[in-house]
Parts: sequence; structure tokens; C-alpha cells
Amino acid sequence: MEGKHPYVKWAIEVIENYIKYGKKIEIRDNLPDDLLNKRAACFVTLHKLNGDLRGCIGTIEPVYDNLAIEIRENAIAAATRDYRFNPVTADELDDIMVSVDVLSEPEYVESEEDLDPEIYGVIVVSGWKKGVLLPALDGVNTVEEQLRIAKLKAGIFSEPYEIYRFTVERYF
Repeated sequence: MEGKHPYVKWAIEVIENYIKYGKKIEIRDNLPDDLLNKRAACFVTLHKLNGDLRGCIGTIEPVYDNLAIEIRENAIAAATRDYRFNPVTADELDDIMVSVDVLSEPEYVESEEDLDPEIYGVIVVSGWKKGVLLPALDGVNTVEEQLRIAKLKAGIFSEPYEIYRFTVERYF
């Protein structure tokens, strides 16, 4: 596992330490200031070297005091608690790529015309049901496909729903 951006390096350090030793790394004062001082929602995504998804967990609103904790908790969850996959093992670590998406604040969308799956992620909401899809995903080329997947993830079928959009800063 290797990454160029400090957010990704932090996520990798967290994952490797947790998988190898079963321990959460404490937040250190020598982390970049924005990790320590910024609050933001984020997703941590793991891919195999062949490009296959291996785990993805995140938040759509900040949950923790700073981005360092947000990344740490989502990195551990992506590696160990994504229900679609078995937990990552120590033997897999060298064969996994990590990315971190930092989300903008979601904004309500009046019309599907205000969406673009390359630029905006979506959140669909119907009552307590909520589905999220990040932007710029392979194979998601239309607004219709993006909304279909997000609604499916939420279990929204024929009932009315609201749409919110957000942008991401994606780091590798």
C-alpha cells in the first residue's frame, strides 16, 4: 500500500496498523494542520490492484472532531466492516490501493438537470431511507444510472424522494 497525498498516507498507516496489530493509531500533533483542524465528511475507498472494489465506507456529514479522526474511522471500517467483503487480511495489504474523498456540504437539488455523475455525487432520501453514490465512478455515466444505483442502495423503489448533490476532492 502506498499513497502520495498526506490524507491517503494517513489512511494507509491506520489500516496497516489496525490489520497487523489490531490497534487504532492515536491522533498525533505532527499530522498536517488541515487533518487536525478541518471538519469534513469523507469516504475511504479500497481497490485491488486490478481495479476491483475491495471496500468503501464513509460519512456524508462530519461525525468526528476533525478530518484525521474521520479518515481513521472510515479507513478501519472500509478495511474491516464493509458488508460486501470479508475483512482485509495482512496478506492483502501490498495489493490494495487507497483513495480518500473529502465531501463538500450536500445541497438540495430541484431538478435532475442539475446533476452530472462526473462532477457530483448524490444522496437520495425518502423518510429514513438514504442512499449515497460518489461521483466519477467507472460504469456510472448517466444521471439515470447514478440515481438508480443510489435508490437501490437505499431501498427506495416507487416512493417519492429528495435529491442532494455534493462534490468531492479525491486524493490518491
